[in-house]
Order: sequence, then structure tokens, then C-alpha cells
Amino acid sequence: FPESWRNETQVVSMVLSADSENDPDVIAVTSASAAAYCSDLPFEKPIACVRVGLVDGQLVINPTVADQKKSLMNIIIAGTDEAIVMVESGALEVSEEAVADALEFGHAQIKKIVSAIKELYAQLKPKKVAVAPLPFDEAIYKDLQKKYGDRLHDAVNTEKHPKKESYHLVDALKEEIIKLIPEEPKKEMDEKRTLTKRAFERLRENIFRDDVLNARRRPDGRAFDQIRLITCEVGLLPRVHGSALFTRGETQALATLTLGTKEDMQRLDLLFEQDQFKRFMLHYNFPPFSVGEVKFLRGPGRREIGHGALAERALMNLLPAEADFPYAMRLVSDILESNGSSSMATVCGGSLALMDAGVPLKAPCAGIAMGLVVGDNNKYSILTDIAGAEDHYGDMDFKVAGTRAGITALQMDIKVLGISIAMMREALAQAKKARLQILDTMEKTLSEARTQISAYAPRLFKLKIPQDKIRDLIGPGGKKIKSIIEATGVKIDVLEDGTVHIFSTSGAGGDAALQMVRDVTASAEIGKTYLGKVVRLAEFGAFVELFPGTDGLLHISEISEHRIRDVRDELKLGDQVLVKVLSIEGNKVRLSRKALIREAREKQQKAAAGGGGNPVSSSGEGGGDSGSHE
Repeated sequence: FPESWRNETQVVSMVLSADSENDPDVIAVTSASAAAYCSDLPFEKPIACVRVGLVDGQLVINPTVADQKKSLMNIIIAGTDEAIVMVESGALEVSEEAVADALEFGHAQIKKIVSAIKELYAQLKPKKVAVAPLPFDEAIYKDLQKKYGDRLHDAVNTEKHPKKESYHLVDALKEEIIKLIPEEPKKEMDEKRTLTKRAFERLRENIFRDDVLNARRRPDGRAFDQIRLITCEVGLLPRVHGSALFTRGETQALATLTLGTKEDMQRLDLLFEQDQFKRFMLHYNFPPFSVGEVKFLRGPGRREIGHGALAERALMNLLPAEADFPYAMRLVSDILESNGSSSMATVCGGSLALMDAGVPLKAPCAGIAMGLVVGDNNKYSILTDIAGAEDHYGDMDFKVAGTRAGITALQMDIKVLGISIAMMREALAQAKKARLQILDTMEKTLSEARTQISAYAPRLFKLKIPQDKIRDLIGPGGKKIKSIIEATGVKIDVLEDGTVHIFSTSGAGGDAALQMVRDVTASAEIGKTYLGKVVRLAEFGAFVELFPGTDGLLHISEISEHRIRDVRDELKLGDQVLVKVLSIEGNKVRLSRKALIREAREKQQKAAAGGGGNPVSSSGEGGGDSGSHE
């Protein structure tokens, strides 16, 4: 749309039908563009959008939902038939060359779609609404340039003046100029003020662009590939599970990591798949004080959601598998001060906070924001680690995050046409160099995950039970598992394959719950020895509880090696007795104490014989006197 378009415009894309194989998100972008271009709206150039995947070593346009799961990258590209205007990507540590190839491959397909939209436009021949350009007074601009150009140039020099002071000087100069406008009728005076402010802003932008393109100088005096000073600190908040403070120039992010259980995971209602649980959540907060403003603290806006999603994509593919680390992870990034690239500071701080919490990341991750300023005659400059003014007045904001091995996330917003794939390749190469430098600094603070999680985080106790025992653990209406949770204060997750995760903030509670789960789900095995409890006596023997809910019969003939007349001569209710499982028939378990006594006696005899001593006889163990042989 032209800059002077002031009418509120809404384009709505709705999913009316989905085949469960093809994601409609890219079609929504293309259809919105086609609708706007083929209407009377002053939409100047149609765009198209495609997704590019890397499946089995081959670049694929708009991979299916199934192929996306196998793809090493997921790049969404939007552009005209002349140039790319937007890129969003998540990837599994792919190389810069692979990303550049994907951009080139995707743009070739975009050209075909744009051509089809233009054919539709030619058939419809809509009459476009005429929009006058914003009025601009060249005379006012030249007057400001002559009288105030040098002062404005000095004010925007952030090498000489810190950001806050620079902004104050610029605002003061603007107010000084506005006050000099002569008194006129209100309408004429308001128009003069608007034209003066517009000329002042144009002058400020042109000073920046002339410095970068011709004087080869950045506002803060840095080299084009120079990163601002970086400092890192971890573990600074003693009570949280993991924390990190990442500072780059005048941008600072405080990242905190909290570990939880499956109950803390976010449930997702997906279009194509069954509901899933999201175990990693990154929340980005941008409070107004971070840029010296006073505003109401409301819910997150589009900017916060977008920045958080980008940082989340950068870190998500580096997390350990859920089977190896079944915790829910919530990472919160609070921006304490901002002068550009706060989303990439979130990536760096988030990576450190995850490792500080003991999350075994595949590798540390860092992010960098790149800028591009394009002039006439193919002149351009690529800037590393752009600050606020460079982001505002530059032609491209190019954020790249990744590890030493490759890229994990990418976002690009381009304000002008004419940026070539070759420029993007150069920007990617320069971003890699910067990313490696940042990782060098981060790894001096913390190079790998801590070996133990925080003492304040829930401890994990893990065991595997037979699948047919899951019902026993849950109990009727969940009665059994609820009783364990209430008695021990733990949280328990039971997976379909029989894996049981017990989370406890205290070791004692976790140990108690673990034993209770083992007791409830244990199964007797033939030939194994158990320490049981005598729970009932009968004339023909004793019933011994091996574990809660599982009893076995210790027949009178299996109590001792000698013959006994009364079970009560050997055992009493409540006695702890070692027994061996002889057989299992259905729910009937036959036990023997005599077999263990015999094995112990034979073992002692062998030991005594080997040592030259006399054999030692054993009349038994456990409760009661041995009695005599008959």
C-alpha cells in the first residue's frame, strides 16, 4: 500500500476446508494478496507465499504435514516477482548455504504464483482508487538541511551521545524548530508543522543513510561487522530453577527458567493432528520502562508474541527428547532495557538459563540481528548487531539464531525491493561470523548444562511397570493413584507404555511414592526370593503378603526342613519372613521357606568344607523355635 493510504483495511482469510495433508497458512497469505490486488484497493504489487522444506536431502515446495515432520528446515517465504520481502524459519542446525539455496528455490516458485495472480488481475481489470502522495515541501527540507543539518548530525551521533541523551537532543532540536514557525491561522499553522516534522524526519533518515553508504560510518562509530560489548551472568536469582542475564550494549534480557510436570504443559488444539501437549513455552515481556516510557501493563501484543515465537523456534529443536527429560519448561524473558535486537538477546539469555537449570541442550545457541542499507547504483552496506536507529531507518531487519553447527531460526523483514539473493548470502555469512563470536563469550560463562537440576525444582523418579498393571496403579476412579499423591505430596504421570514419572520437591516424598508404586504394581516371579509379611494363619499353612494386594500360600510342609505339627510353633501374625516363589497358577502363588533354609545350610557346609572346618547345621530362621525331628 502507498504510504499515504489512511483507510482502515481488513482482509480476512478463513479455512473453510482442509484435507489434513496440506497446511493452509501459506495459501492464506497468497489469497489475501490476490484479493487485495484484484480489488479497487491501491495495493501496488501482488505477493505470494510458499513453504520450503528439506526432506531427504531435497528441497521441497509446500511439503505435506507428514513431510514437515521429517524436514530439516521449515522456511516460509513471501515475495513479489522481483524480490523476497519476508522470511520466517525454524531449522535443525542447517548451514547458511542450505538456507540461501532454499530462499532462491522458493522465490523461483513465488514468481510463478505471482504471474498467475497478474493473469487474474488482467481478466478482472479492477479500477483502482487514486491515492495522492503525502505532501512534502522541498523548500522546507532544504532550509532545515542548511540551517540545522550539522546540529542534527551531531545529535544522532550515539558514539558521542548515549542513546537517551541523543534522543533528548533530537527532540529538543525538533521542538526548537517547530517553535520558530510564525503565527498563522490554525489550519495553515497545523499544515506547516506537519510539513516541518515530515521534512525533519526525512533529514534525519538521509543523514543516517548518507553516513552508512558514503561515509561508511555507523551512528555509534562501530565497524560494520562489530558487535556491541557483551556481558553474561548465570545463577543470579537463587530461588528460581535457572536464570541468566544477557547484556549486549544497551539491550538487556533477564531470562528465567522454571521446570514443571506434564500437568504444567500447554494443551494444543491442532487443526490436523490430535491434541498435543506443548512442553516448552517461551514468554517474552517488553515492559515500557525498558525504553523509558510510561504505559499501562496489559497483555502481550503482536510484537511480544512474535518475538517470543521467534526465540522459541530458535531453542526448541535443541531440547532433549521428552523420553530423556520429561519436564515441562517455561522460559520467561524480561527485557530490562532495549536498544535493538531484544529478541536475539532473549535467545542468548534463554540458552544460558536453560543450561543453568540443568536442561541438557544439544548445544548453546546465540542470535544476532543484521541490517542492510541499499543505495543507488547497486551500493549497499550490511550491518552486524543493529541498534534501534539502524533498525528503524535501514532497509532490512534480518535475525539469525543458531549454534556452531548451523541455523535454528531465521526471520527477515525487508522494506524495499531490489535486495538480491547474493546480498542475503553475504548477510548470512556475516551473521555466522558474529554468532560464533557471541558463542565464544557465552561459553566463557557457561559452556554446557549443569549436571544437576536446582534443589528447588521437582525431582524426577522414573520406573517402568507392566502395561497390565497400569489399571492397578490407577485404581477404581483413580482412587489408588490419588491416595499415593495425597500421602506423599508428589505428582505422578503414567504413560501408555507403562513408564511412570514421579515428580517431588522432596527426596523423602519421592522415595516413598516410588516404593508405593512398586508395591502396587509388583508381580511375583517364579524362583525369586521376597521378604513378606504373615497376614493369616491356617491349619495347612500361612498366607504371606509379598506386596500390597499380592499374597501367597506358605504350606505347612514348606515352612521348615523338619516336620511341624502346628504352624503357630514357627510363625506368628505380623512376622517378616523370607520366602521363595515355587509356582504361580493364575492368582495362586505357592511359596517355600524350607527351600531357602536348605540353600543356606548347603552354602554354609560348602564354605566350612572349603575352609577345613566342621559342617555347621542350621535349623531355620524367622519366628518360632525349630522343634525337633520326628
